[in-house]
Amino acid sequence: MTLSLPSGELAPVGKSETAQKPSLVGLSRTDLAARLADLGVPERQTRMRARQLWSWLYVRGETDFLAMTDIATDLRGELEANFTLERPAIVTEQVSLDGTRKWLLRLSDGKEIETVYIPEEDRGTLCISSQIGCTLTCSFCHTGTQKLVRNLSAGEIVGQIMLARDRLGDWPGATPPDPRGLPDAARKISNVVLMGMGEPLYNFDNVRDACAVAADGAGLAIGKRRTTLSTSGVAPEIPRWGEEAGTMLAISLHAVRDDLRDTLVPINKKWPIKELLQACRNYPGLSNAKRITFEYVMLKGVNDSVADAKELVRLLAKIPAKINLIPFNPWPGAPYECSDWEQIEKFAEVVNRAGYASPVRSPRGRDIMAACGQLRSESIRQRRSVQLAPST
Repeated sequence: MTLSLPSGELAPVGKSETAQKPSLVGLSRTDLAARLADLGVPERQTRMRARQLWSWLYVRGETDFLAMTDIATDLRGELEANFTLERPAIVTEQVSLDGTRKWLLRLSDGKEIETVYIPEEDRGTLCISSQIGCTLTCSFCHTGTQKLVRNLSAGEIVGQIMLARDRLGDWPGATPPDPRGLPDAARKISNVVLMGMGEPLYNFDNVRDACAVAADGAGLAIGKRRTTLSTSGVAPEIPRWGEEAGTMLAISLHAVRDDLRDTLVPINKKWPIKELLQACRNYPGLSNAKRITFEYVMLKGVNDSVADAKELVRLLAKIPAKINLIPFNPWPGAPYECSDWEQIEKFAEVVNRAGYASPVRSPRGRDIMAACGQLRSESIRQRRSVQLAPST
């Protein structure tokens, strides 16, 4: 059974007092110090006050300036008057039969994104978005049917993590309001993947800055080895991402021939497979301990032959890699079917024999359209019957 839980009444967009204030969520220590200086805090105090603010924001998850008891009362009042700590607002929460949770989130300008939490026995992975919509129109991906609206700010990216920690009770001393299916672990969110809506390398600076805030060990503490950026193949930015952010990397490959990948992942027309794989070989720090994950969606009769598997192995030679085989997750109007399980096993056997780890990703959250390739929001509210109509 799928539960849809409305989050309650929302303030009309543009009429909320806090919506007019800039947010401190997502700011670095340096930026927090700059905001304090703008309020007139003496230079000799800004580092200390920024450190206090940082701890309240990213260690304790505080949402009320007035509760920050080690900050002077008059400064708390100034912060309250000039800034906000709001996260994105939950419009709906859906809980899958397998425990996966999907949140439709409303941003301060009324636009909407989706964020997914995937619990496992001893860990939890948060799948976050980097854009509203997407420009890439990958033919197997539901998100690609929604036109790009805009990039997310660093604060809106970090805000997804903080909202999820609020909802999961993942702050020190907090209790989850809904504990169903949560892992038996001290940290409910142990990993973050940039695999939600959008192409993160097309929002490079904001995604990089958000990852830096999230990775700080004296804050959210989701380190580079526990953060994975997934790209459809923006080849020129891949080495730069490794230099400036250094997270784990995943490549949405999905085909071994340029003619097919041109259809499945149209960005391939700009940066074909050979150029993309060379960028991967140039990824800083690439090693057996820091392998690139290649994502490969299994489409019946399209890219799932044994010959495709052998060519995949040939293409990835000498790249420290893991290959994730992803059973296609259907969505209304999708032009593809998932490969038969027997065929997936034959494909995986070829890859495994070549020495690559090739787990078949278990579909999670299919019943609430939260699985890989199924995310899509509407920035303009529509009737549900319209939202579920087949694409044309």
